Amino acid sequence: MKQQLLTRIHDRTAVVGIVGLGYVGLPLAMEFAKAGFKVIGFDVSTRVCDLLMSGKSHIQDVPSDEVAAMVRGGRFEATADEARLRECDAISIAVPTPLGKTRDPDMSYVNAATDTIARNAHAGMLIVLESTTYPGTTREVMQPRLEATGLTVGEDVFLAFSPERVDPGNATWHTKNTPKVVGGITPACTEVAMALYGSCIDTPVAVGSTEAAELVKLLENTFRSVNIGLVNEMAIVCDKLGVNVWEVIDAAATKPFGFMKFTPGPGIGGHCIPLDPHYLAWKMRTLNYKTRFIDLASEINSSMPDFVVEKIAHALNEERKAVNGSTVLVIGVAYKKNIDDMRESPALDVMRLLEERGAVVEYHDPFVASFREDGHERRSVALTADRLGAADAVVIVTDHDGVDYQAIMDAASLVVDTRNAAARTRTSRARVVSLSATSTAGATQPAAPTRERPALAAR
Repeated sequence: MKQQLLTRIHDRTAVVGIVGLGYVGLPLAMEFAKAGFKVIGFDVSTRVCDLLMSGKSHIQDVPSDEVAAMVRGGRFEATADEARLRECDAISIAVPTPLGKTRDPDMSYVNAATDTIARNAHAGMLIVLESTTYPGTTREVMQPRLEATGLTVGEDVFLAFSPERVDPGNATWHTKNTPKVVGGITPACTEVAMALYGSCIDTPVAVGSTEAAELVKLLENTFRSVNIGLVNEMAIVCDKLGVNVWEVIDAAATKPFGFMKFTPGPGIGGHCIPLDPHYLAWKMRTLNYKTRFIDLASEINSSMPDFVVEKIAHALNEERKAVNGSTVLVIGVAYKKNIDDMRESPALDVMRLLEERGAVVEYHDPFVASFREDGHERRSVALTADRLGAADAVVIVTDHDGVDYQAIMDAASLVVDTRNAAARTRTSRARVVSLSATSTAGATQPAAPTRERPALAAR
């Protein structure tokens, strides 16, 4: 079975299935199709399948003309019919792995995908899980479900884990040129999975087990979460000391060794960094071990929206205004710049906290025209001089490159800048309040009278 599958992969006669056609699955499907494979994309959403079959992409990083070309050429087909998976020789699973309310892993999507594949599995098939999860998932959750069909993993079918490394909006690193970690249940599983990904990914990287591959992704994002937590705490430290955190970080980054630059912000978002470390923390709790770094970083990062709202409230108070009744214009609601992805965006927390205090909140985002939350629809407002001037505070939460920050500084009276976007501008009419350190008066308008506190006073 292994040799037959390897032959079909090498001569491109293997049919590749992708379960889940979202931020991970669709880019991967396009890479396999461009490499010469016939790709069957399966998604439970008939709306998504119909959209793709009409040649339109719902993912920002995948151009619609690319999807249309693959559909026209017969290389890609999207379907909600699970029976089509029987045609596949290899299947990659790219479904969500959210956390529950108690921060326990929600494995329902992975379980459902595995059961769907098991109902349609056949000898000579490779199954690869790409969804981020806790170490042991592939072996402990997927393998028993597949082998319940009578197929033996490593002999009849092949099972592996290969963590997705998608970075939405990254113009340099994408699916094809980002190294791909692969770990199988058995050496034969690893060999087959390496052959499959090596056919369309520039650099496949083998590890010795599925557990090692699962842990790779968790280490990567835990590393980022901990370091972001460190610089976020440093922003709070600098704020209390009256020091500009951006200046400190930029100066530290001149060191050519022993330092890696991370920047603070209003919180963390996306599907990976806010969630992935908790898969590892949950797994370790089952082994009676407390992951202290992970828990502390999560505590600091999740507190940043509250810190930002306190900044806004204090800035308004210095203008002799209350949060209650003030109009606050939020710039950027995506979780990071230059993308339309709002998953776990700290902007949503900032907006909610402001509204709980009675503020009238509007937003502008060139990538997010509208969104629904708690049954209410919000729409992006135009970034006009009149609207900027009318706002009691403008808060830069996500610093999209396409936003005219000079226009903001010229028209607004108060800007709370959580991303150091004001550094990109030449002059400012606005009073600018940074994430740390003291406020700076505008170039043509003096700051409102304030009672300055000693630099080391508690705030």
